[in-house]
Amino acid sequence: MAVSLAIDPVTRIEGHLKARLEVDGNMVRDAWLTGGMFRGFETILMGRDPTDAPQIVQRICGVCPVSHALASCMALEDAFSIDCPRNGVLLRNLMQGANFLQSHILSFYQLSSQDFFQGPAEPPFFPRRKKSDLRLGEAATAMMLAQYLESLDIRALCHEMAAVFGGRMPHVHGIVPGGASSAVTSEKKEAFRSRLKKVRTFIEERYVPLLYLLSERYADLARVGRGWANALCMGVFPHPDTGSHSLHAGVWAGGRLYPFEPDKVMENVGHSWFSEQSGGSPFRSPPPVVDLDKAGAYSFSKAARYHGMPMEVGPHARLWINDTELSPMGRELAPKHLGRHATHFCELGEAFVFSIMGRHLARAEETWMVAEAMEGWLNALTPGESTLAPLPDMTDGEGYSLTEAPRGSLMHCLKVKDGRLSFYQILPATLWNASPRDDAGLRGPMEEALVGLPVPDKNNPVNAGRLVRAFDP
Repeated sequence: MAVSLAIDPVTRIEGHLKARLEVDGNMVRDAWLTGGMFRGFETILMGRDPTDAPQIVQRICGVCPVSHALASCMALEDAFSIDCPRNGVLLRNLMQGANFLQSHILSFYQLSSQDFFQGPAEPPFFPRRKKSDLRLGEAATAMMLAQYLESLDIRALCHEMAAVFGGRMPHVHGIVPGGASSAVTSEKKEAFRSRLKKVRTFIEERYVPLLYLLSERYADLARVGRGWANALCMGVFPHPDTGSHSLHAGVWAGGRLYPFEPDKVMENVGHSWFSEQSGGSPFRSPPPVVDLDKAGAYSFSKAARYHGMPMEVGPHARLWINDTELSPMGRELAPKHLGRHATHFCELGEAFVFSIMGRHLARAEETWMVAEAMEGWLNALTPGESTLAPLPDMTDGEGYSLTEAPRGSLMHCLKVKDGRLSFYQILPATLWNASPRDDAGLRGPMEEALVGLPVPDKNNPVNAGRLVRAFDP
């Protein structure tokens, strides 16, 4: 007989989320995800000076504010034809990269690792559920606890790296329309480099190998949670000279790779607590209007869709679309744990990549990749050269930006009239991954991935929490 379970709230995530599950025969048969908080940043921004936006939108997320600041600046630059200097592009990549490292390490160690090991009987490891399917021995458990504690210091170093050029964290001042406000000096480069070296050591010697160990111990979780297996990337970390991206844009759907076309992005609100006029194209839809009495609605998240299809976004989507090379650790460890000689992420196989453990492993692999790329961006900085373009008169214009936050694809659209913001739309990663059903009744990516998930103990649906946290909502 089917039973209904609710995880409310889903703990150890960034935000407010409820998962309602229909379980039959120790398996999830259906799922509904509820985003329980309305924030209304689009409304807050109306009538503001355009240059206020990069600071205000950073408050959307305390974990990935740098990407929102960057997206806002890029939209303004598109609206007013501003070209960011080479040094400015490199500084932005370094600040965003530092935030990627901090966010990915946080996502696993502080938000997800307790799904796989048991810490001491004290906060933040206690109170906790019993019988949580823990499979590590005493030595591996002690190792994970030591890494958990060390990761706190490593995350602090990541914040310090971003602050070297950004002025402060978590909300940077150094990313502004036209480029970056910090001058490049040899002293700042070395201050950044010394911290990056320590962070890279942690990633290479602890984080990445640990995820390959867990993918072996939890091999069954490397084959569940597939979902739609569609993927989207809007492109991130631009090259300062060519305009190409370290991780380029693309769409994976139905087993094929397609170019990304922004005008195919739409927001459905059929099951969201917003009026019907609040949906449609992010280039045109007005600020959302709340409708709490709407029939069939169950979330404050809209349902972002690409050409009518639900899309997964985030590290696994980016690495899959880009067929990224594995880290040296991955090339050494993947054959042992995944039964094949893999040099590229795609060679791990779709069944693994679109799984609980695959999504976690992708985050670790991307952390290594970004840290390596940051060495090159740092070396390419030229002390004394310009980092900031002069601003033109921002009276009337419209523009948009495409980038990636640590959690996934990010889009900002805006219009300026008479020197004030007259339109603003934000499409963040969670509107893709944690969306409710769309107007056609298709489940959101996380809802679909929950379906078929094993629930051995209905009093402790640990796998559901594991899957949600693997998406890093």
